Amino acid sequence: MKSIARLAFLAAAGLCASSAAAQADTFVFTSCHISGSTCQGGSIPAPGFGNVTLTQSGTSVVFDVTLINGNRFVETGAGGGSLFLFNDTIAGSTITGITTTLNGATVSVVPGGLSGLTNQPPIMADGTGTFTAQVFCTVASDCNGGSAPTFNDLHFTVTNATIAGLTTANSLGNIFVADILCGSAQTQCGGLTGPVDAVPGPIVGAGLPGLVMACGGLLALARRRRQGLA
Repeated sequence: MKSIARLAFLAAAGLCASSAAAQADTFVFTSCHISGSTCQGGSIPAPGFGNVTLTQSGTSVVFDVTLINGNRFVETGAGGGSLFLFNDTIAGSTITGITTTLNGATVSVVPGGLSGLTNQPPIMADGTGTFTAQVFCTVASDCNGGSAPTFNDLHFTVTNATIAGLTTANSLGNIFVADILCGSAQTQCGGLTGPVDAVPGPIVGAGLPGLVMACGGLLALARRRRQGLA
């Protein structure tokens, strides 16, 4: 019986360790800086314009940036000439494996494709402050304003980094910015372009806080079972 209890305890500990290795945090784009819109300078309720999910994978962080309600990525001066901005001053970090999709189907940005850079001089996006990392169209005209290919999901990896190191807010309290063409489903800004941002505070229950609570309860249950069978 002791062996069974020990196995239950070890299984719980192993599950928590496995979950920790795949830690993920999700942040929601709810803050609106789209010029001329009724939500400019304000926010809209979750699920907002979409979200950013960061998953720790070894020494890299995988980004999945998803827009909803007909919103799609564009590249304008208001967004700092970038599709997506964040803060990364980690020495040796790089952006790799950038892909774009429309509702899960791959979309090619031609002819130039996409590029990503970290440790950049401050990049300004209207109303959201400055950032030090960007994902952008290698050839600007490929994604200029409304002429951009239609895609609503952006995926890439930042190497030699941690989630904590990539979720530092700038001086205005913002951590991520996407430059979007606002979908017609969102009446506050339908058809207008501009930046939207996410501030600190992952979705409740996601990432490390939820993981700690879940694992704590699981391990406590395993301990009680172990003691009861001893």
